[in-house]
Amino acid sequence: MDLLITVAIIAIGIFLFVKDFFSIDTTSILIMALFIIAGVLSPAEGFSGFNHPATITLGCMFVVSAGVFKSGLLDGLSGKIIKLAKVNYLLALLVFCLIAAIFSAFINDTAVVALLLPIALSVCRDTGISPSRLLIPISFSALFGGACTLIGTSTNILVSSYASEYDLEPFGMFEFSLPAMILAGVGLTYIMLTSSWLLPKRKSGDHGKLEKGSERYLVEVTLLEEGEDRDKIVKDSSLKTIYAGDILMIIRGESRIYQVMDDTILMSGDHVKLSVSADVLTQLRKDKGYQIKGDQDLSLRQEADDRHIFEVMIPYGSVIANRTLRSLNFRRNYQVSVLAIRHRETVQLKSLEEVKMKEGDMLLLLGTKSAIDELNQHKWIIPLTSYEAQKVNYKKAIPAVLIALGVILAAALDFAPILMSGMVGALLLVLTGILKPQEAYEAIEWKVIFMVAGVLSMGTALEKTGGAALIAQFLKDSLESYDPRWTLSLVFFVTFLSTNVLSSKAAAALMTPIVISLSRALEISEKPLLIAVMFACSLTFMTPVSYPTNTMVYAPGNYKFMDYVKFGTPLNLIIWVIASLIIPLFFPF
Repeated sequence: MDLLITVAIIAIGIFLFVKDFFSIDTTSILIMALFIIAGVLSPAEGFSGFNHPATITLGCMFVVSAGVFKSGLLDGLSGKIIKLAKVNYLLALLVFCLIAAIFSAFINDTAVVALLLPIALSVCRDTGISPSRLLIPISFSALFGGACTLIGTSTNILVSSYASEYDLEPFGMFEFSLPAMILAGVGLTYIMLTSSWLLPKRKSGDHGKLEKGSERYLVEVTLLEEGEDRDKIVKDSSLKTIYAGDILMIIRGESRIYQVMDDTILMSGDHVKLSVSADVLTQLRKDKGYQIKGDQDLSLRQEADDRHIFEVMIPYGSVIANRTLRSLNFRRNYQVSVLAIRHRETVQLKSLEEVKMKEGDMLLLLGTKSAIDELNQHKWIIPLTSYEAQKVNYKKAIPAVLIALGVILAAALDFAPILMSGMVGALLLVLTGILKPQEAYEAIEWKVIFMVAGVLSMGTALEKTGGAALIAQFLKDSLESYDPRWTLSLVFFVTFLSTNVLSSKAAAALMTPIVISLSRALEISEKPLLIAVMFACSLTFMTPVSYPTNTMVYAPGNYKFMDYVKFGTPLNLIIWVIASLIIPLFFPF
């Protein structure tokens, strides 16, 4: 009975992952809760994911990565990257792909892509290179780099930690680096040879689609005594209900009201700055209740006092993802107005307060630079309009790099497990003042931590109820007459297909106990199959939702869903075939 319940809960989880009704971490925790409520797992077993070595190691490595980024050392390289990339498209492609791959081997890949995004867009603006020909390669290169080391991706850490619970020897820092580097070499060669003709070359103007779609007009109107809006609250005013205006500021006497809310009362004599569409502006001019200052069109590209237009993106793990502007009280809390939201190919200009924002969405904001900088420091947004390199603080940069190197070398040379070295490294970053305790807390992508803790319950439930053994026995009966290479190939194929519709962590949590049981049933080594799971979970290119970095570049690159299918599917198939051939060479059965 427990097995049937487990299968049903996992099926519900897969459905929720695919339909994206909730955020991935919410779905993961819901699955864990269902296992506990159904009695399949005890509370201790269900919540064990939170003190699992994988989640603790991930948290520590997020802090170590943040220490390196906080120092500004990587930003210090941006000038050289920009100079090289401006020579021509192929050199720009090579430079960005190599940088993404190298850094992602040791630092969180989503953070690397977040750093390179504004730099790449800056190069595109200066050179005329279409962002659509550059951003997917950056994302894919980061995935190849992350697959090369134990700490390169959270999936590698998850599978290795999971395997150790089955009394298997955990993977070393560079144990699978050679086959991963071969795959990376093949992948980067594919990217260099095919990007110029498989990736779309959309006009540079298309990249400004968000701004063009939101180019309404900024006007200042004075509310007259005889007007209908006198003494009305904003949400009931004609400016809102009839003219669909977005009120940005009210000048009342000597005071300026920036925090204009739905219940703000409009008064006779108020000077109201608002944005309206072109067709509405003509109607507004005819309304006798208002007097338009200057009676001329003012593009939103012009300044509104000390506020400017900023194009930004919601990064992976942002606290504003899956929230609405209304629930965040965005304008009141952050003194920033949202003029437009772009989700994939859709630009939203109306009813913005009710739109649920997603990771990877682009926003057009009107606000001060200091307000935007504050949002950026909290990692709630990534500014895309302009790029300013952070100055290198060598007093922090040198010790931060030394600590990060110490963490890597201690694990690589077997002086200490990655959990131990990561914990010591994170602690040293705080004790030396490189990171403040609050910055260390903010560096941890809690969404990933909760997601990993939740999806671990699926593997635990499969193992406890005998589901993993049952599936393994079925596969054994079907595959034992074939060469083990065919089994490995099948495992890789099923895993990367699963990852393209589920999260990589969920696919890893499901496949790891199954392949361990399968390898034991077939009496072969577990390592080749586990490495196949690692690579298949990390190297996923077919859809924009298969991996967070793919989602991050979707809107800034002005991509369509089929761009990933067209460019990523051949690459995935090539990697599948080559991985099936080379993994057994390095890890015999």
